[in-house]
Amino acid sequence: MTREELMEAAGKRYDQLHALNDGRDFYDYEKAFIKIWEDLGREVFEKNINTVSEDRRKKKLAVATGK
Repeated sequence: MTREELMEAAGKRYDQLHALNDGRDFYDYEKAFIKIWEDLGREVFEKNINTVSEDRRKKKLAVATGK
């Protein structure tokens, strides 16, 4: 994942994060905040892994250097 792809993924969620400041109680704010960041983390994680091995026991990471 390149810096640009990361910034684009985070940028897509900016409006969602900004909308959390609408005055809801802290519990709802925290719950929505965590969901947004988990979704972003999942997207980044999946893009960095690239492909998953066919052997479920193999845990070697295939890293794309971006070069």
